[in-house]
Amino acid sequence: MTFGMLWYVIVWEIAMFSRLRRLLRAAGRDAVVLWYACRNPATPVSVKLIAALLAVYVVSPIDLVPDTIPILGWIDDVALLGLGIPAVLKLVPSNSLSQASMAAEKFLSKWKFWRAKS
Repeated sequence: MTFGMLWYVIVWEIAMFSRLRRLLRAAGRDAVVLWYACRNPATPVSVKLIAALLAVYVVSPIDLVPDTIPILGWIDDVALLGLGIPAVLKLVPSNSLSQASMAAEKFLSKWKFWRAKS
């Protein structure tokens, strides 16, 4: 492997982990927003029920693909969360969603690792 190829691999891995970090930060923020939206009394019970079922499926030992299978067992959980959380957030009324977003930002701003680097 030449130095140029090694340099390309290193730069690509750094960029990949940077994108992954941004993706996880966005997904984590959405999860916190959903938590606060479900705590809001103005959020419909049906949305709260869907969010609860999503959470139960993720922690449940019964899966489409068992978690005992390395990597593949977690893919269905990750895919369901990645698709499910934004879908549930679209069902939340806009007033509740804006209040939940503000509460989530206030909560997440307390954590040093969550704050944007300046």
